[in-house]
Amino acid sequence: MYLIINNKELRIRNANTFLKRLIGLLGEKEILSGMLFPHTNSVHTFFMKTNIDILALDEHNEVIMKWEDVPKNKIFCVKNSAKKTSILELPSNTSKQIKIGDQLTFIRK
Repeated sequence: MYLIINNKELRIRNANTFLKRLIGLLGEKEILSGMLFPHTNSVHTFFMKTNIDILALDEHNEVIMKWEDVPKNKIFCVKNSAKKTSILELPSNTSKQIKIGDQLTFIRK
């Protein structure tokens, strides 16, 4: 799936299996795509090689929290039900134009 950011299509991988959720973006030297963690309300940046942007989304893909240019060794938890929350990890500095309250639309190709 893809997300339109800054008039560009950004590939978004879906962490919808245990292994994908476990590995996430860990170890990637250059992050060129995003990763969506559905039905979760927390993520960490331990063992990351580069900074990332993190967006917390509600069940309607509305941005409810946002962190930009997050370094490694951080933990983020959203005080919202995990069943109704998703976390979107993006390459660093790609979410500058996204604001809390924006509703994101993912497209499939």
